Amino acid sequence: MEAKPMKESYTVLNEIVFPADTNYHHTIFGGRVMYYIDKVATIASMRHSRRPVVTASTDSIDFLAPVRLGEAIILEAFVCWTHHTSMEIFVKIHSENLLTGEKKLTATCFTTFIALDEAGRPVPVPPVIPETEEEIRLFNGGQGRYVARKARKRQPLAESGKPV
Repeated sequence: MEAKPMKESYTVLNEIVFPADTNYHHTIFGGRVMYYIDKVATIASMRHSRRPVVTASTDSIDFLAPVRLGEAIILEAFVCWTHHTSMEIFVKIHSENLLTGEKKLTATCFTTFIALDEAGRPVPVPPVIPETEEEIRLFNGGQGRYVARKARKRQPLAESGKPV
């Protein structure tokens, strides 16, 4: 299977934040951001694999700055590492004050998607080729994040929901 440059999966999603998208602080609901993350990562992973996909995991999301009512939320996503049937997608989220042009980094995260065949079974995906400094850095950390995810999935949870 021929490797593909990361830029071929690059996807951008822009949305304006309306009142129905916000909490009582007039900032976007975290769940709405998660919805957008899944949406943009789905498109990026399908662009890379040219297959139907399913979400396997989303790593922690640390909210660094709020997205306020009336601002734009901008999500950038691309496949940054692959395994046999899985793709790791890096998602970077910014807010933009549309009146001043000020942009802030809001959050980043990694999601993992699995490519599927017509019967819904996992299928191999092409490797990725990093080209920019950021892509190389993300690619070089991919194996370690993969191993950490596998270990996290094997670790049992106590009744409290915390790892034991």
